[in-house]
Amino acid sequence: MFRRKIMAELEAWKNSSGKKKALVIKGLRQIGKTYSVREFAKENYKNIVYVNFKENESAKKIFDYDLNVNRIIIDLSALIPDSRFEEGNTVIIFDEIQECANARSSIKPFCEDGRFDIIATGSLLGIKGYNKKKGKGVPTGFERVVYMKPMDFEEFLWAKGINESVIAYIRECYENKTPVSEATHQAMLRYFKEYICVGGLPYIVDRFISTNDMNVVWQEQHDIIEEYKDDFGKHLDENENEEIDFSLLGRINRVFDSIPAQLAKENKKFVFSALEKKGRSEKYLPAIQWLCDFGIINLCHNLNNISDPLEGNKIDSIFKIYMQDSGLFISMLDRDCAAKILSGDLGFYKGAIFENIIADSFSKQEKKLYYFHKDSGLEIDFVSKIKGKISLIEVKSTTGNTKSAKTVLKNPQYDVNMCYKLSENNIGVVENRITIPYYMAFLLKKNKIIITHNFAATKKFILFPTFLS
Repeated sequence: MFRRKIMAELEAWKNSSGKKKALVIKGLRQIGKTYSVREFAKENYKNIVYVNFKENESAKKIFDYDLNVNRIIIDLSALIPDSRFEEGNTVIIFDEIQECANARSSIKPFCEDGRFDIIATGSLLGIKGYNKKKGKGVPTGFERVVYMKPMDFEEFLWAKGINESVIAYIRECYENKTPVSEATHQAMLRYFKEYICVGGLPYIVDRFISTNDMNVVWQEQHDIIEEYKDDFGKHLDENENEEIDFSLLGRINRVFDSIPAQLAKENKKFVFSALEKKGRSEKYLPAIQWLCDFGIINLCHNLNNISDPLEGNKIDSIFKIYMQDSGLFISMLDRDCAAKILSGDLGFYKGAIFENIIADSFSKQEKKLYYFHKDSGLEIDFVSKIKGKISLIEVKSTTGNTKSAKTVLKNPQYDVNMCYKLSENNIGVVENRITIPYYMAFLLKKNKIIITHNFAATKKFILFPTFLS
């Protein structure tokens, strides 16, 4: 369907030297795991043996016996017509592997055998252990785990057909800290607002591109949220049948439904008493952990100090909750929220919307999320490593100032000397404060970006967005 960055990780895994581990792709439902894996397999293997444990109960029974590789191959050959097991030219894909604990256990003997490559996909929920039946053991040391996320902004641009030369130009401006041309800047702002509303679920992106209808997008987003809610509180029993913990389910729903209101507050710290009178953390933390493991939310922890190591300075009990996909978050707000974002009228939720999309962007870069707040009123939206150094990140829905950031930068007790302000404004530098537009958030990586694009080979630029009615 769309070009995805995970393809590079799949290629690196296939080309790795030495005894190959199985590749396990974890992630939220509807993010394109199966499609990406099958497309990769088509391009790189002569033979593909595909097993979907959610759809094929007979396949699950194959793994109820011993985990002898030769016996499993014979049984799979009998079950799957036209399957071919050719040493060195075959990949076996275990899709929805969380549905069959013993299939995951078989990864170890398959890797020790070494004749076939193994790729497994599954939801974060099932693989992380919400499964009372543990099977014949987890194959520790025989898996390379890759966490797949919804599409980031760069992937969204690829989906819209934006030429690589344009993206390379944006990278160059970021690296050199030179302003983007006004035409391209305005086009990118428009694309970014579209991305905020649509999000990064491939099916939703496809519906948006094919229809240009935000009403269709909103309905599809709501349908997906309802599908996700159907999974809330589920685990697998001893026979690998789905069961629901109804006590946990109620708390999960209360936490999930409260996210927009929690983020609408000036201080966006998650407050348990907003869930119920005298709501306590110990009652709701399992529900929050469940949503994290499901892959639908991100936690951003407060720091007691801005210094290395950031993880060692986080406060476990104080955090904000952001949605993993910005499009799903927007669909949880007022019905006309997307229209307001596209028109520039953000209203009451403006701070929450932009903070959520930046948190989402950082999460897709595998960054842990931190912020800094003190009772004195000092608050920094995000604290993160940029190019190996601790940096402050301020997110402004308007041209707001960075008073707190200036205070922190001047204070020698904090191990930081750089601040990035994200806003609609073009690139600008004042001393140790750098203003960059929102759409460059995907470039705020831990390490320096190396630009290798050949502009001489570029034939065209695609700059201007298609405006929605």
